[in-house]
Amino acid sequence: MLALVVAFGTYVEVNLERTDALPSDSTASSDGTNWLIVGSDSRKGLTKEQERELATGGDVGQRTDTIMLLHSGSSGSVLVSLPRDSYVDVPGYGREKLNAAYSFGGAKLLIQTVERATGLRIDHYAEIGFSGFVDAVDAVGGVEICADQAIRDPKAALNIKAGCQEMDGATALGYVRTRATAGSDFDRVTRQRQFLGALVEKATSPTTLLNPFRVVPLAGAMARAVTVDSGDHVWNLAGLALAMRGIAGGDGLATTVPVANSGSVGGQSVVRWDTKRASVLFKAIQNDEVPPKSAHGP
Repeated sequence: MLALVVAFGTYVEVNLERTDALPSDSTASSDGTNWLIVGSDSRKGLTKEQERELATGGDVGQRTDTIMLLHSGSSGSVLVSLPRDSYVDVPGYGREKLNAAYSFGGAKLLIQTVERATGLRIDHYAEIGFSGFVDAVDAVGGVEICADQAIRDPKAALNIKAGCQEMDGATALGYVRTRATAGSDFDRVTRQRQFLGALVEKATSPTTLLNPFRVVPLAGAMARAVTVDSGDHVWNLAGLALAMRGIAGGDGLATTVPVANSGSVGGQSVVRWDTKRASVLFKAIQNDEVPPKSAHGP
């Protein structure tokens, strides 16, 4: 097993795609370790046939489908979903949606925006696109997800029944993309956290790591799937995986930034944070403390 794990880690380390994501002039500070985890809607690596099968549509440019902040430290781990429609200050652009920061300036501007909105220093960055998402799920043989309700959404190529079921990559992608439930984006961020925990738990299980027919394709999928900051390494990803596995097992907190209301600006839907409760949440994270229940969102 040790030899497989070492080979897995070495392959991923050598082949990871990297980008200059962390701002060099950041003045934010916080205890513990903070990751920004982004699911981009990049179609890179997908054929036209795959785009049709996955109902991703054509290449619509650089946007984010998922934005999460993961904190780990002496008081445990906290995973906070940041709705992509959050209405925040984007440096150099004024008040905009959070995912607009990524469109305007990529990972670096998105991190600057998150640091300004939360007061937290981002230490590490991880991004995954559609193609890598599907490959990673299929490499581990699918993931088990317990759906609260049946969902049929042709726009996400999704048609599932309620209950626990094994999802392949294409189905899991539709599950985390769909908005076809009553809670729309708020339901979606809950499903995204649920899925990410299930994937990490499956990927780090002995049944995966001891099986060369899974660990070898997983190593390839991880290297193709994940983009990290230029200063990040595979051992940093291992720390992320351990924190996520702990949260999936109930050892930690998974929540959404507290929200005051949803509305529209210039004809576009936006989400406004509850600034008082959000401040309490991020202050606790900044001090590496367990956030009080009153600060849990939405």
